[in-house]
Amino acid sequence: MKLWKQLGTTNQIMIMLVVGVVVGLSVGEAVAPIKMVGDVFLRLIQMSVVLLVMGAVVEAVGSLSPKDLGKLGVKSLAWFMFSTVIAAAVGIIFSLLLNPGKGLTLDTQTSNAISVPDTTINDLVVDFFPTNVIKSMAEGNMIQVIIFAILFGIALSFIQKEQGNSKLLDLLKEFNKIIIQMVTFIMVLAPFGVFALITWVTGTIGVKVILPLGKFLLTFGLATVFFLVIWFIFVGLYVKVSPLLIFKRMKRILIVAFTTTSSAIALPVEMEDAELKLGISKRISKLVLPLGLALNSNGLATFLAVACITLSQVYGLPINLSTIISIVLLSTLATLGTVVVPGGGLVALAIVVPSMGIPVEGIALLAGIDWFSGMFRTLSNVAGDTTIALMIAKDENEIDRNILS
Repeated sequence: MKLWKQLGTTNQIMIMLVVGVVVGLSVGEAVAPIKMVGDVFLRLIQMSVVLLVMGAVVEAVGSLSPKDLGKLGVKSLAWFMFSTVIAAAVGIIFSLLLNPGKGLTLDTQTSNAISVPDTTINDLVVDFFPTNVIKSMAEGNMIQVIIFAILFGIALSFIQKEQGNSKLLDLLKEFNKIIIQMVTFIMVLAPFGVFALITWVTGTIGVKVILPLGKFLLTFGLATVFFLVIWFIFVGLYVKVSPLLIFKRMKRILIVAFTTTSSAIALPVEMEDAELKLGISKRISKLVLPLGLALNSNGLATFLAVACITLSQVYGLPINLSTIISIVLLSTLATLGTVVVPGGGLVALAIVVPSMGIPVEGIALLAGIDWFSGMFRTLSNVAGDTTIALMIAKDENEIDRNILS
């Protein structure tokens, strides 16, 4: 037990990930009941995320002057859009080079029809704004929660400026500390939760589903890795720190993101390591990281781009310059506020695919491997959020260089 604790959470998760794959492939579908353990872990984390996000955003915004908030908000959005467009473009390039849709056919794999929401980009934008924030919290609608938290924080900022102090802000800071401590307790279970989830996925889904779409996963995986390599190099040059050092300090964040396939579940670890391992100030991390959770989805943009090209090739649809531009723009817009829990990629795909004139039935072709796609999506999403927070912290001179060295 003592040796296990000395390994640290990162190494524990990696060990249990490998063990889970071996057990799942060895035992097969009989291992399905173990999913309950993973589901309990995910729920324990998810029950805290809404409060964590709302509390962090209100505290961050409430502590800022309206002028500083506007500057940081615009800068964050600009970086989010820039990285998302680059990620989508990389997905397009790799799809055109590797042709993942060539040779794929729609057969029994698409027999399991999925529900396609009747949602347009306009509907998506309107849905950013809540009618009832309690309902938004209950449903885990992060973008609506964040919109409310920003407005609440702005009002608190004005009160703070008028009165010189706010008891509510002090109370919020204490509340946020308690939530973080609770999440820290829950993260002790992370290796076992990951083991259960990976064992279930490999045991029940296994190789039989992956093989027919191996080229799609290979294309998406290579595009993700390529994007992350060039992005880390860019961030390293911008911040004037070795990209390898940044990657090393983010290792635990990336492993949790990859194994849980949920940006929301990775957020508590992301916020902790951003401050303690990357030296990002609390002011920046508590504002930029929750915003990135809802507004920055590099991995999802890459996924949507690769998926659209793949399905276009499956159906023999023409791919020209206007098609490529449309895919990049739609992939970027559809990532805004998309569900940040496992399975959210299919929701965004169901928005983009009809807009591109691709038959919606093709979505079912990719539904069976959504968990595996989600691993790469979440990895890129979380990496983008954290590195953008790091760049903004550099701009604001709010990096502790004694930590990041």
